[in-house]
Amino acid sequence: MMFYETKKNDHGLPYNPFKSCIVPRPIGWITSLNENGILNLAPYSYFNAVSDKPPMIMFAATTKHHDGGVKDTLRNAEMKGEFVVNITPYSLSEEVNITATDYDRNVSEVEQAKLEILPSNLIETPRIKGCPIHLECIYHKSIQLPLVDDKRTNRMVIATVVGIHIDDNIIENGKIDVGLFNPIARLGYMEYSKLEKEDIFELERQYTKPGSIVV
Repeated sequence: MMFYETKKNDHGLPYNPFKSCIVPRPIGWITSLNENGILNLAPYSYFNAVSDKPPMIMFAATTKHHDGGVKDTLRNAEMKGEFVVNITPYSLSEEVNITATDYDRNVSEVEQAKLEILPSNLIETPRIKGCPIHLECIYHKSIQLPLVDDKRTNRMVIATVVGIHIDDNIIENGKIDVGLFNPIARLGYMEYSKLEKEDIFELERQYTKPGSIVV
């Protein structure tokens, strides 16, 4: 078994293996508005839930915009105080890839990917049509993470989920059936995965009472 110290980065491989060690990572496809009302859309694989009471999520921006400033999503979330996380189905994987491009700030990735939008209920930022789940989020705080060089950003945003939209077609027996929309996830390098219905299995927790529901 190989071992390397991350500070030395002496793994001896042609590509850094770190991001392939923590897989799969869910993709938060985030819509946000800038001060001019331009709708930004970008995928983040440094994204996850951090709490359920209250429901809170995080995403982290680790690279800079090509103009040298912070990424639009980070900038807009901190400035506007809100954004939407759209959960990505396999059917929109090509569009997700298009929105990962580092466009100029006055360009909307939604238009570039030819996507349709839907209004949110509690915030101004729109949602992406075709996504089965949307999380309307209110900005909570940012945490500055250590920087290794001045060519990168390294900041984590934490937000509270104030509203959730769920497509009725993905609910079966009172539960969300992710096998009905095949969410995509990021692996390492340029690799992705999708969750198929046959890949899902259940494990009964031994310490739960008989008949109880584990969520």
